[in-house]
Amino acid sequence: MTKSDAYANLVEQLASLLAGERDWIANAANTAALIGDALDEVNWVGFYFARGDELVVGPFQGKPACARIALDRGVCGAAARRRETLVVPDVRDFPGHVACDAASRSEIVVPIVAGDRLVGVLDLDSPVTNRFDEEDREGLERVVETFVVNTDLENA
Repeated sequence: MTKSDAYANLVEQLASLLAGERDWIANAANTAALIGDALDEVNWVGFYFARGDELVVGPFQGKPACARIALDRGVCGAAARRRETLVVPDVRDFPGHVACDAASRSEIVVPIVAGDRLVGVLDLDSPVTNRFDEEDREGLERVVETFVVNTDLENA
């Protein structure tokens, strides 16, 4: 199975998992768990939700995380500010990287936008350098789209 096919399968599974449930906490928790179970070489996957000038940790899979990240710090803050997916092959080369887990070597962060409002980000870390690529970016952006379409984000 190609990586693209694996992401298509993941999106299909996610749509089925979220069908009939609109609560943002329940859906974020199940989305993080599904991704964490489906992807290899990932040591953290979860959500940060926008609260003013910072991101606050939401449901995740992995070691305890930074509770708050300022929008002007780290990969999560940069992706949120720019409202674009960031793929970082080696986090040690990213100026201002916020190291919540010292084992992480690469990261991908996908912004979550509903209408014109920044809701937060989906963040994945890996202990492997160069773990994430263009196919991961495309696949995880589809995952986030599926999450947004199936979730009531009004109060998220």
